[in-house]
Amino acid sequence: MPSVGIGSLLLIVFVALLIFGPKKLPELGKAAGNTLREFKNATKGLADDDDDQEAKKKETREEVK
Repeated sequence: MPSVGIGSLLLIVFVALLIFGPKKLPELGKAAGNTLREFKNATKGLADDDDDQEAKKKETREEVK
């Protein structure tokens, strides 16, 4: 899989600037950041829930023994 270099990143930013304009681009960046933050928090919450369920199962097994 090819890696993204500095030249590619500059080209992507330039094309995005041409398409969306300098006024709309910061708003899009902020929206993308908020979306990524929500996704990260949701996946962290799912992982925490899985850990809690495993701990409860372990406690139940120990009580049965």
